Amino acid sequence: MPHDLPADLPRTLGALRASGHELRGVKDEIRRNLITALREGRDPWPGIVGFESTVLPQFERALIAGHDIVLLGERGQGKTRLLRSITGLLDEWTPVIEGSELGEHPYDPITPASIRRAAELGDDLPVTWKHRDERYTEKLATPDTAVADLIGDIDPVKVSEGRSLGDPETIHYGLVPRSHRGVVAINELPDLAERIQVSLLNVMEERDIQVRGYTLRLPLDILLVASANPEDYTNRGRIITPLKDRFGAEVRTHYPLELRDEIALVEQEADLVAEVPRHLLEVIARFTRSLRESSAVDQGSGVSARFAVAAAETVAAAALRRAVITGEGRAYARPVDLESAPAVLRGKLEFASGEEGREAEHLEHLLRRATADTARARLRGIDLNPLAEAVAGSPVRTGERVPAVEVVAALPAIDAVTQIANKLEAGGTEDPGPMASAAELALELLFLTRRLAKDESDDGDTVSYG
Repeated sequence: MPHDLPADLPRTLGALRASGHELRGVKDEIRRNLITALREGRDPWPGIVGFESTVLPQFERALIAGHDIVLLGERGQGKTRLLRSITGLLDEWTPVIEGSELGEHPYDPITPASIRRAAELGDDLPVTWKHRDERYTEKLATPDTAVADLIGDIDPVKVSEGRSLGDPETIHYGLVPRSHRGVVAINELPDLAERIQVSLLNVMEERDIQVRGYTLRLPLDILLVASANPEDYTNRGRIITPLKDRFGAEVRTHYPLELRDEIALVEQEADLVAEVPRHLLEVIARFTRSLRESSAVDQGSGVSARFAVAAAETVAAAALRRAVITGEGRAYARPVDLESAPAVLRGKLEFASGEEGREAEHLEHLLRRATADTARARLRGIDLNPLAEAVAGSPVRTGERVPAVEVVAALPAIDAVTQIANKLEAGGTEDPGPMASAAELALELLFLTRRLAKDESDDGDTVSYG
């Protein structure tokens, strides 16, 4: 999004000098701002969940040391999110020579054209300002990426204007030089062809670039960060040894270690079209975590955090669809909506060889187990036997086409139901949705522990517990 440039910022080199502005390298800038945030107790990493005591301390040490960094981890572990958050550690505004191709600092022009302008104009050299969001550049490494994309190439248009091939002003600069005084992020670095990785060696060590046989000395000021998937890192592709050596730090990421972090991540990232209660988000989180431990799933490719987010969004969509069909005023997710997730999300997983044809079976089993584990944890301390006995004599119908008000009306008037409502924060409201969702979770636990039977109707939408 565009940012309004403050009107009081200096607009010439002379005014900039008079303001007392100091030139700082991008790594020093990040170091100082990070240290300031830590000293003041501010969170430098808003939106990063589950890395507080593991990844972030290593990442912060690397930034303080001024190292280029590679993040190594499976898909969906928040590597790109973490790299993008570095932007918040840059100064909000930084001065650049107006019209300069590489966004050079007015105190330190590095291209021939900017050096010439600075010499001619002196203190009248025009200055503009660049926002921190414009100083982060991201490139997805693909096999077709060329040296020209990253470093640069001869610009035939400039040559046709009469300049000689040896003139450095004939160069069309690539992504890395154009990120001068900023952060360059290369995602999935092992996918970059090895001959292209070679082109980064001088950039990272000597900070110069080579184009078409001649070297242009450019003291580039950049922080180079990258991400890699361990599977790609060791098998499909690799980071060449000289390039690995030039990265000052390699930081391993991971999926959320705690259940609460998994839930918090889903709450933060999911765009829900209906309300999904926390106990259902816990089911989804447990389901995702069990998939990461299952021998039926190829753990080499991982189970992305995006799986849990997509599952929550699917459950919310199922709740909204049911509310529309049944005429309910408010869309509120219930355990019956969980059944919609496996079929939709099956394609987001890679199953181990030999499991062909059994994918649905594994997903349904793990989802039932996650539901039972969540219900046990949430309803611990409540005696559900009275509910089982009452429902055995007077079945409760639920399902995709049964509105919440009918589910609630069929529930027995016993203390266990009240206790369930209180435990799952479903009481004290006229809306039947929360109560129906809480009761369904308890009924499903009774079914999964074989204390109730469940019959499915012919249309496949409605089940009866009894």
